[in-house]
Amino acid sequence: MDALLAALADPVRWRLVSLLAERPRPVGVLAQLADARQPQTTKHLQTLERAGVVTSQRTGQRRIYALRPGPLRDLAAALSRLADTADQAGGPHTTHDRYGLSLHAERLAAQEPGWADGRCFTFHRSLTERPELVWRRLTEAVLLARWWTPEDLRVSELVFEARPGGRIVQEYRDAEDTDDSDLVAGRAEGVVVDVRPGEHLAYRLSPLLPDGSLAFTAHVDMDLRPTDTGTDLDVHWRMTDSTVESADFIAGIEIGFGQSLDKLAATFAADADAHDTDSGNGTDSANGTDSTHTRSAT
Repeated sequence: MDALLAALADPVRWRLVSLLAERPRPVGVLAQLADARQPQTTKHLQTLERAGVVTSQRTGQRRIYALRPGPLRDLAAALSRLADTADQAGGPHTTHDRYGLSLHAERLAAQEPGWADGRCFTFHRSLTERPELVWRRLTEAVLLARWWTPEDLRVSELVFEARPGGRIVQEYRDAEDTDDSDLVAGRAEGVVVDVRPGEHLAYRLSPLLPDGSLAFTAHVDMDLRPTDTGTDLDVHWRMTDSTVESADFIAGIEIGFGQSLDKLAATFAADADAHDTDSGNGTDSANGTDSTHTRSAT
């Protein structure tokens, strides 16, 4: 496939393929129609033949080239599969396009400091675990790191001191940047404001701009309510201190934090499956660890 793509990438060879799609032709005629010299045309045809897309045979003094449609159909099928993968409804490309639309709108709105002050975002999730277990995932750094980024990112450093006045530090990278060789995708710092275990958590969190200054401050309130099936979690974001440069961050809040909450819900299902598998060994799957640098305090 690589040889075929390389062969077709040249404009002259693509023209020759187009001519051969109409009918088999000799080298001399192909050179005339492609407005090229015959020696160069012969070399191009030999490249296409090595790539498997054309075949040739000698007839008298002439060599006739013909197109082999099979490799082109295989290439077309491979390209179609790539397009189908990228076009999955609700997939990463859909999310990317949604973010692009939001980004455009926010950049247009960000004309002066304070442009987004007072902006609010609300989220709701019905979770399948009781409030005390949900609380652990909201406040214990090792468990928090499992879900506190959108789908394509991972937490690379996390400090969450779950007490009034406690520090929050969140650094995140691309999910596939396993050796931390790429640039940091983002970093945020904040402080815990209110802690009522199993009921209410409030904190302030500010993403940092490249120069280390604050993009904005998010005032986040999380309320937990027990239900017959688990816990209702309501999250309220309120923006202050917004800078003109904060538009890129604010554009991603609704999509990104929504994905994070979906990951939170998924951790319960994953832990339930692990518990079913390990039910005989007395282990607590919620205490699992990973390589993220985390610290929490209560």
